[in-house]
Amino acid sequence: MSCPRLLSPLRRQQGLRQRGLYGLSGNQLAIPGHVQHRAHLQRRCLSSAPPVGTPSGLRDILKVSDEVAHAIATDKPVVALESTIYTHGRMGKELAQEHEELVRSHGGIPAIIAILDGVPKVGVSPQEIVRMIDSRSTVKVSRRDISYLVGMGLAGRKIHGGTTISGTMLLARLAGIRVFGTGGLGGVHRGGENSMDISADLTELGRTRVAVISAGCKGFLDIPRTLEFLETQGCHVSTFADGRTANIDFPAFWTRDSGVKSPSVVYTEKEAAAIILAQEKLNIESGMHFANPIPEEYGLPLAEMQAAIEQAVREADEKGATGNANTPYILGRLNELTENRANIANKELVKSNIIRATNVAKELSSMLSPSWQPAQNLNSYHVKPEAEPVVAEPADPQADVLVAGSVAVDLSCDYASSKKDSTPQLHTSNPATIGQSIGGVGHNVALAAHRASGHGRVKLCSLIGDDIAGSTILSSLEAQGLDTAYIRRLGQEYQPANRTAQYIAINDGDKNLVMAMADMGIFSSHSFPDYWESTVQQTKPKWLVVDGNWGEGDIKSWICAGKNHGAKVAFEPVSVEKSARLFGPSRGPSPWGVFPNASVDLSSPNNYELAAMYSTAKENGYLDTTEWFSVIDAFGMRGARERFVYLTSRELTDAGVPVQSVQLLPYIPTLITKLGPRGVLLTSLLGRDDPRLFAHESQEFILARATDHPTIGGIYMRLFPPAERVEDVVSVNGVGDTFLGVLVSGLAQGGRPEKLIDVAQQGAVMSLRCAESVSPRLSSLEDTIRQASRK
Repeated sequence: MSCPRLLSPLRRQQGLRQRGLYGLSGNQLAIPGHVQHRAHLQRRCLSSAPPVGTPSGLRDILKVSDEVAHAIATDKPVVALESTIYTHGRMGKELAQEHEELVRSHGGIPAIIAILDGVPKVGVSPQEIVRMIDSRSTVKVSRRDISYLVGMGLAGRKIHGGTTISGTMLLARLAGIRVFGTGGLGGVHRGGENSMDISADLTELGRTRVAVISAGCKGFLDIPRTLEFLETQGCHVSTFADGRTANIDFPAFWTRDSGVKSPSVVYTEKEAAAIILAQEKLNIESGMHFANPIPEEYGLPLAEMQAAIEQAVREADEKGATGNANTPYILGRLNELTENRANIANKELVKSNIIRATNVAKELSSMLSPSWQPAQNLNSYHVKPEAEPVVAEPADPQADVLVAGSVAVDLSCDYASSKKDSTPQLHTSNPATIGQSIGGVGHNVALAAHRASGHGRVKLCSLIGDDIAGSTILSSLEAQGLDTAYIRRLGQEYQPANRTAQYIAINDGDKNLVMAMADMGIFSSHSFPDYWESTVQQTKPKWLVVDGNWGEGDIKSWICAGKNHGAKVAFEPVSVEKSARLFGPSRGPSPWGVFPNASVDLSSPNNYELAAMYSTAKENGYLDTTEWFSVIDAFGMRGARERFVYLTSRELTDAGVPVQSVQLLPYIPTLITKLGPRGVLLTSLLGRDDPRLFAHESQEFILARATDHPTIGGIYMRLFPPAERVEDVVSVNGVGDTFLGVLVSGLAQGGRPEKLIDVAQQGAVMSLRCAESVSPRLSSLEDTIRQASRK
């Protein structure tokens, strides 16, 4: 008998209604007919039927967000998150956003689960969490409470509910989510053999097939009896070794050890994912618990914590804090006794568990791929990974977007003085908050395009050194899901300037850039034109993005390679100094073609970079060639100032932005100038048959029209206002790169710049509000970009 395909109950139910349903034993379902579908089911041979009976009417009650539903349907790594930790705290929205971004930044799709207005929802937004926090009717929801709240909702009484572990497990299972990351597991309370005070988490783990990743039980619970109860329930329990090799305890929340040996041990996330997969193939319906010990730097010493727990438990008994009041009293007292270290540990272990859950979900997603094969050597799971990741050949060498540019280790130094002056002082040491991340213009553009396109075919070609920073970059790229096949590593034979690039930004107290130092010599000191050519030939990109960190010769090599193989080319200027490299001195004729055979199709400078590009092109004679004049003269433009003012502003016109854009159009037919709080100026040179010349909605943006020219039609100039005024800026690093990455992801789907600029600005705003250079939330723009590209 074939096993049903691993589908969420929501998707299954629609098909069951259409084709009819024959009941089988237990919770198995068989679907008659559809021979091809049956063959596909046999290949997958997995079951994700609802835990109890047929999911009749489930689609009308359980709501799943579009993003989560799509991710479940395509076996992407989805991580369930409980909501009670958000709905019962003052900082719930901020915490929810932090946890969502944590999942996204590690390559997963977050799914906060809650009951909103009496409706169980999978994929609750932080804004909806705010509604729940503000409501006085929000309650904690375990398994027993779900039908009550939903029933009340059906009867017209709308109640919000923050789901606990058991409630989250049940709804995650119904939606088809396999992995759940949370803080700590409930357990058997001390004296539970008499009081029967046993958490519903444990019985849920005995009957609902979801893998729960937590930091174990809180130390004031009866851990031996908790593990015994889970064994009786048939729940598998393993503890992550986390670098240890022997005598591994089941963790006790704030402490890595509990004095109680773990029932079993897993050494890698791949092993955990394999256990989850085996549970599904065997159709074993009970849950699994993977205990993740708190990171060592945040864990409290076991002896110290045990002493504090004994004191808190004794005081709770003396004050009569029993029943529902017991746990809150003990938690509050422990925080006092540890001088807030317990609270800090609590926050950090949740983050660690969410990261671990995301990594497990990613491994499981890979195993669900049709191309995955079980390991032949089971011991390979236990082999310590090499210090340097192995650069694999790309599974699919073709790319929609190929980014040729820098990748670097970024250090961001934010001035953190308590004084009113927000500017760091010169010639002395300044207090600061220093963060490290992986950046570089090329990396940021590629990552933004990768995330905005739903992890589409985006590849990065760059250089790194044979050093620790290079190894860090490779590991990070792999974690982000970026292909590392075209990252070239330079060994000692390439001295000097074989160091991995690094960038240091010094920001004032308001997060504005004061000074930056960049060591990018690896890109300007080494040239591999044959490698650049072969990379473009292999990947066959629709769009090639070249950043200005390369030397002038390599910029030319990259652009020529792109044109030789039919790619559209975008140039990212990077900085005022590097923007000039596109129009460097030329000993002979201009190396660049002009419209309609322009070598560069698009560039996205800011207004300072635009001015530098213009002045360099003028100084080096690019603006007085016969070819350039033939394009400019086609418009017969005289006295265009008032038209510039009308289409942009008097301020921008006085600064020369519109005229500089027009002067560069023969070489770069589409210029998108980033103006910060003033928005974005799009200037495009239109061909004779461009539809914008004739569309009614475009007429007000036509700056000039060509007369009797065989290929040139006109100039389109449009000032786009900013997406929004952002007051809560977290970091300005990578904002412009994000803009270009989102834009080019839409261009590669056939979109036009004027249809994509607004959504590209939305992406830039997301990165402004994110500590990372490229916001993990860009994946939420995937559908918007797709729709804009079709207009």
